[in-house]
Amino acid sequence: MTSIERTAYPRFKRYYNNNELKSIYTPTTEERLFATEHTLNDNNYFYLLVVLKSFQRLGYFPKIEQIPLSIINHIKKILSLSEQLSIGYVNPRTYYRHQHLIREKIKVKKFDKEAQEYLEIKVKEKAYLMGNPADLINVAIEELVKERYELPSFSFLDREIALIKTLVHSLIYEEVNNQLSPEYIETLNSLLLIHPVEQRSPYNQLKKVTKKATRNHLNDLLVHQKWLNTFGNVEQFLSAINKSLINYFASVANSLDASELKDINESKRLTLLLCLIYRKQEKTWDDLGEMFLKRMKKIHNLAELELQKQKERQQEIMEKLISAFGEVLIIFGLEKDNKEKNNNTLFNQIYSLLKTYGGYEQLLEEYQAINAYKGNNYLPFIWRFYKSHRSAFFRLLNILQLESTSIDNRLISALKFLLENQHKKGEYLSGEVDISFASQQWQKLVIYKNELVTKLFRRHFETCIFSYLAFELKSGDICIKGSSEYADWRTQLLSWDECEKVADKYCENLGLAKTAQTFINNLKSLLIQTAEKVDLNYPNNATLIINDEGEPILKKVTKNEASPTLKNLEAIIEERMPNYNLIDILKNVDYWTNFTRHFAPISGSDPKIDNPTERYLLTTFTYGCNLGPSQAEKHMRDIISSKLISFINRRHISTDSLNKAINDIINRYNVLDLPK
Repeated sequence: MTSIERTAYPRFKRYYNNNELKSIYTPTTEERLFATEHTLNDNNYFYLLVVLKSFQRLGYFPKIEQIPLSIINHIKKILSLSEQLSIGYVNPRTYYRHQHLIREKIKVKKFDKEAQEYLEIKVKEKAYLMGNPADLINVAIEELVKERYELPSFSFLDREIALIKTLVHSLIYEEVNNQLSPEYIETLNSLLLIHPVEQRSPYNQLKKVTKKATRNHLNDLLVHQKWLNTFGNVEQFLSAINKSLINYFASVANSLDASELKDINESKRLTLLLCLIYRKQEKTWDDLGEMFLKRMKKIHNLAELELQKQKERQQEIMEKLISAFGEVLIIFGLEKDNKEKNNNTLFNQIYSLLKTYGGYEQLLEEYQAINAYKGNNYLPFIWRFYKSHRSAFFRLLNILQLESTSIDNRLISALKFLLENQHKKGEYLSGEVDISFASQQWQKLVIYKNELVTKLFRRHFETCIFSYLAFELKSGDICIKGSSEYADWRTQLLSWDECEKVADKYCENLGLAKTAQTFINNLKSLLIQTAEKVDLNYPNNATLIINDEGEPILKKVTKNEASPTLKNLEAIIEERMPNYNLIDILKNVDYWTNFTRHFAPISGSDPKIDNPTERYLLTTFTYGCNLGPSQAEKHMRDIISSKLISFINRRHISTDSLNKAINDIINRYNVLDLPK
């Protein structure tokens, strides 16, 4: 059965504060008159109003014993009825009559055969788009409320939706399987077989999690991507399945191990495997892009740091360069009048001299370092930290399918030119390539010009192109084919024809003008009003200053000194505050927020483990304290096993459910007086 707490199915809260009781469960004058007209005594008068207010909130008639005592007592107090009066229909026919009266008053239709047929049609449509039964139940609730139907019991909804979901997904599994050849089916099934040497199935490799962004891990990820590509174009088999449903199937497969997948019928197993492979292929492209960006960021950071170091060594480097240059001048001066020596001899003498100072390349780097210091430019130092990544970056560039998301293709053309010359080792590159997209600092560093030729410094050209590739990927101006995070954002936009159909309604809902000129006028008016308000408050603003150049400057807010009485109060509070165990705190937080309701099997069904809330709290404590299952088991003997902790973390807790739990805690905290 699906966990009711993961759905939007209306139910009574655990507790109500006075404001909630007053605003939600206080009968209006009109409702009291309605109850008076249709009842003959205080008992039925009271019962009718309690059921009416409950139905208004829930959309269905709850069992009388399920109605919280706080609601019953509140309504009793508002109606000034005897405290001895208890709720409970003696004659069931009276309760059915009251239900009929309430439906007529609120204009809600009883859930009947027609409502059930309508529900099946709507849920079947959505079952092709989503797989989580909790989401399908939410769809059913929304549709029934929209059509003014009374909600059926949760157990009925759960059964009906489970049947519809099973039927639709079986058709999807069959459709996918019909496209697969026997050889490909054998390949997929072989993923679950134990390797005789490694004693692990390839399925574990498929589920591998990306590691930290390092050069070695980048190389490993490139190898992993190559292996994933051996499965071919998986997307062709899944073209009829909605993307959100693919993600759901992939998450289900990812939560299972090889032995558990073997127990599933073949058509479903193969579909789950294909969805997982597709998602992993997509995710690996994302990870490659992310890792490349992080490595380039690190390289730039190291280059900036090197510039600071060079500033400290500037005097020493300048003396070395001046000495080397001085000796070159001396050699040249001694030999310039000697006609017997040829240019080769002069070159050899200068070359030998330069070697004594560290060689041509080192001197050139140091010369560029001085130039960089002069312009406060760290770009010449990038090569020093980039060269160890060069081969990995080129392997990455060779497998990435990059496309420009704008009409500007200059960087794409430069990347093609770079790939054509990736095996060149010389100092310069010859050829025509437009790098006008680069900054003046980069262009000055990359382009070498004289009267005869224009060339490119190969090293700086490479670092420039990879730096701009990282920038364009981050901004979305270049996309990676097959990726999700770095996909072409244009494919996610509505067409202009679709926008025009909803533009007027959209503007109306947001209170925006429907024409461009009116929108501009309204915006100008709003900006002028805001400016006038800011100007009016400026004399009293102690933290904002406008200098002589007209620039606004925010001053640092001065800290108020803590008074001695406040320090004494803190000491007293700390002395009197009892010590709490962290697990006890988690238990109390869950009591007030019920955040563990988000933890459940990926399928959306109720957990089948004993004492699920207790186990979820212990698992949260284990991973939250970074203990790990084995260490937690040692400290919680006979309470929970490491195997169960690992199972719960793998099968019941996801990033999405953790985020929802965090949201609950934050929202509940913000209701308290303390943050206000």
